[in-house]
Amino acid sequence: MNNIKNTFTIQDLEILTGIKAHTIRIWEKRYNLLNPSRLNRNIRVYNLSDLQKILNVSLLYNNNYKISKISKLSENQLTEETKTFALSEFSNNYEINSLVICMYTFDESLFQEIYSQQLKKCSFIEIFTNTYIPLLNHLGLLWQTNSIKPAHEHFMSNLIYQKIALNIAALPKIETTNDPVNVLFLPFGEIHELGLLFLNYYLKLKGERTIYLGKSIPFDNLFYVNSQIKNIIWINYFMIDKPTEEKTNFLNNVEKLVAHNKNKCIIVGNIWEEYSNENKNKQIIFKSGLEQLISEKELTKVSLT
Repeated sequence: MNNIKNTFTIQDLEILTGIKAHTIRIWEKRYNLLNPSRLNRNIRVYNLSDLQKILNVSLLYNNNYKISKISKLSENQLTEETKTFALSEFSNNYEINSLVICMYTFDESLFQEIYSQQLKKCSFIEIFTNTYIPLLNHLGLLWQTNSIKPAHEHFMSNLIYQKIALNIAALPKIETTNDPVNVLFLPFGEIHELGLLFLNYYLKLKGERTIYLGKSIPFDNLFYVNSQIKNIIWINYFMIDKPTEEKTNFLNNVEKLVAHNKNKCIIVGNIWEEYSNENKNKQIIFKSGLEQLISEKELTKVSLT
């Protein structure tokens, strides 16, 4: 992103925090909670510090803290209160909001604390599906609204990447069989690979063989792999929407990839809903999201019947 948004409208704050713009205005007037600058005397303009503060406020407010009490906290007290609450109460909302705060403050220790606490109560699959996937979806929204810098997204993504890699490394070796090989890739131009990397972990955990190609793979590379390996299940994942022309070209290449063989291709991403409804090729399977794949206990068997 070349033009990172450093200022926000009140509508931006509403989208990013879930707190109605009308409520934010009341809080400003009654409690002097935020002090935005103004354009043309009417349009409120907020900075990154305002956004971080309202994220902290929303976390506490949505969990039964009274706004009258929150408004009396200093900036440091608000930050510490939010961290303390996030680490003492572990539901999805608390964790996601606290990880957003962790991202904006580059607080790796908070990330590690949250992960350690979660690991005492649930599996890594549950942590990823219930916390990291919603968080990544939220980061997608932040990207779309130009609300975070690449440094923020890279910081959080790399921390999650490390946890996935750590869990993959701990898995036992998978023996070679005649079962299909899952070849996972992101199409050329796609760079958000965390979801696909986690799916690689999930499949290995289930005893499935995988070949992980990673991000931004040109199709000529895929045709080469196709010529070298028989019995493939191609799996790819889209996080960001594409122009219609790009989607059509991608599907045309997928059709060539599964032509004259019994291979399958699973395309993951809610951006394909319209194409899914019109799809008549039984070798091409559409899934709305990674959650749908992960929830299927017998992924290969269910997908290929």
